[in-house]
Amino acid sequence: MPVLGFGTYALEEVPKSKAWEATKVAIDVGFRHIDSAYVYQNEEEVGKALREKMADGTVKREDIFYTTKIWSTFLRPELVRPALERSLKKLGLDYVDLFIMHFPLPMKSGDEILPKDASGEVIFDTVDLRDTWEALEKCKDAGLTKSIGVSSFNHKQLEMILSKPGLKYKPVCNQVECHPYLNQSKLLEFCKSKDIVLVAYSALGSHRHPNWVEKDSPYVLEDPTLKAIAKKHNRSPGQVALRYQVQRGVVVLAKSFSEKRIKDNFQIFDFELTPEDMKAIDGLNRNFRYAKLLFAVDHPYYPFSEEY
Repeated sequence: MPVLGFGTYALEEVPKSKAWEATKVAIDVGFRHIDSAYVYQNEEEVGKALREKMADGTVKREDIFYTTKIWSTFLRPELVRPALERSLKKLGLDYVDLFIMHFPLPMKSGDEILPKDASGEVIFDTVDLRDTWEALEKCKDAGLTKSIGVSSFNHKQLEMILSKPGLKYKPVCNQVECHPYLNQSKLLEFCKSKDIVLVAYSALGSHRHPNWVEKDSPYVLEDPTLKAIAKKHNRSPGQVALRYQVQRGVVVLAKSFSEKRIKDNFQIFDFELTPEDMKAIDGLNRNFRYAKLLFAVDHPYYPFSEEY
């Protein structure tokens, strides 16, 4: 898994064609790890970009590391493989490199992304995630995905999978929100001890989607410490935030649909942060989470009530 990945999520108002354009730019710039998901509803566009870049000889299929995620409405074991097959069909690919559970929060199955009752509350489902995991293992055995993992799991939820009787494959990764204001040091230590890769999303802070993020949230990239370190290295705060993750052994996703920023985000391999820089950035941690998933706070599997 390349240590730097290109994230393709965008707010609903962004035209889906932007994902197609941006993915092509990302591949041209040098990104080989592409991260998407069923719920982003852009896999047709991302797949088209990948296929065009293969057709013009820029990359071969084996050069690309592509991740998709199974959404919370498909976590019943019998729905897992059909969900992956649907993504593959949209992508026009025979397999994905990584297939992960998007959230540990089963919701009522069906085609609605956020199924709600008459009073506007999200309708959850009761599913044993260990059974879901078995269905992911079967997808790997069937050759539909090379690897399987999870996202937004806390350490107890990871333990639940790891200690499952008859476990065939352990999760290769746990993709979580991770940036200088939420550096996940305890979860990172736990994952390293279990040989699970921590993958960082919202590594540059986050968008301000009203469903997911409070609008008065702080801007990581405006942080004075980050800006000072960036200035010292003649880099942008975003490049420093990405480099920080790579140096601590975290695989990091960078999301942008701007050609200039996509290029900038890839330029993180020709400079190094000093131990003092790393320590200063570690010191910015305030356990601040952008995506709190407050609509699911009463769900028995709500992942963020644990310290890590």
